[in-house]
Amino acid sequence: MTTHAPVLTERYLLSPDMIADPYGHLDALRDHAPVHWSPLHHAWLVTGYDQVMRCLRDPAVSADRVRPLMDAVPQGAREDAERAFGILSRWMVFNDPPEHRRLRQVFQEAFAARAVARYRAFTEKATRAVLARRATPGRTGDLLADVARPLPALVFARWLGVPPTDGPSFWYWNARVADLVLGTAQEESEYRASLQALVSLDDYLGALVARRRAEPGDDLISQVLREGRVGDSVTEEEFVGMLTQMAFAGGETTSNLIANTVLALHTRPDQLAAVRAEPELAQGAVEETLRLDGPSKMSIRTAARDLDLDGRTLRAGDRIFLVTAAANRDPARFPDPGRFDVRRSGATHLGFGFGAHFCIGAALARLVAVAAVRTLMCDHPGLTLADPGRPTWQPSLLNRGLTALPVHY
Repeated sequence: MTTHAPVLTERYLLSPDMIADPYGHLDALRDHAPVHWSPLHHAWLVTGYDQVMRCLRDPAVSADRVRPLMDAVPQGAREDAERAFGILSRWMVFNDPPEHRRLRQVFQEAFAARAVARYRAFTEKATRAVLARRATPGRTGDLLADVARPLPALVFARWLGVPPTDGPSFWYWNARVADLVLGTAQEESEYRASLQALVSLDDYLGALVARRRAEPGDDLISQVLREGRVGDSVTEEEFVGMLTQMAFAGGETTSNLIANTVLALHTRPDQLAAVRAEPELAQGAVEETLRLDGPSKMSIRTAARDLDLDGRTLRAGDRIFLVTAAANRDPARFPDPGRFDVRRSGATHLGFGFGAHFCIGAALARLVAVAAVRTLMCDHPGLTLADPGRPTWQPSLLNRGLTALPVHY
């Protein structure tokens, strides 16, 4: 008797049901074939932990995806795109070694854990201030808008040296840049707004760098300028371009991480009780969210040359989706992978990537997220979900972010 392997039905990863809950399909896809060519997405979907790790280490797998982003821009908006995509080409996340290493080294000291720790007291003070103002006991609100967005914005602006009076424009530009980079811009008008926002953000940060040269402060820009690499190992234009990446990445990722962790705990009463009994477990809750339902579902790569992966031949130019959301649930790496366990230890998750492209801002994102989660869980015992039904998620291929999180404070 001949047996046949089950046929996997393709699912479009931007369909509403996949946006709502992609994990069942991603688990099935990983179990079926951890390296799978998807005609529907015109890409290889890499879902196994070991296979994703291999790609993150292999120089044949390129991080340069500025060209695919540019190709997605509607024809009518192309005239606005040249300078904007020049800025994106200076983002370290879109560069491969040795360029990536050269660019990243400029920020290495500023992002070291000991440097980030200097902001702990400010972060904890900012957390208490935001909650005192927006999370009044007895009030109903949207935790995403009330806490998860403004808190990282406050900390990251202080860290970058953005004056509070410039905050509204600065974060508006960041939100529009996110629409471009994360693929949520759809209409031509949205693309135009996103492209112009990136240019405006670059202009603003260029002026801020000039101001910090004349008037140094206690912030990231001033620290890097003091180290003397700008104008030496990188140009000032490259430095400003990378600052636009820092501005975009920090707020969006950390906001989603806070909201997703609060949702995860409030849908798992035993884990919520554990964190409230032992506040230091807020760190474990954040790490489990990064693994199980973190702010990033995947990253996009391109095959720079032909390579063999898990018995499959990937051709030069092929798109590759490194689906960390599936790799982080791989039972070959994580025991009982579907369980959210704030005391989990062992294998390293890929929520912040790995290797050369490990998220340089991970220490700061963790600092802010843990402070927010610990304070919310332990100082606000009355916090409950106002709508415990199915939450709604942003329609993005790359990120995993709620559109709102209604709560009773």
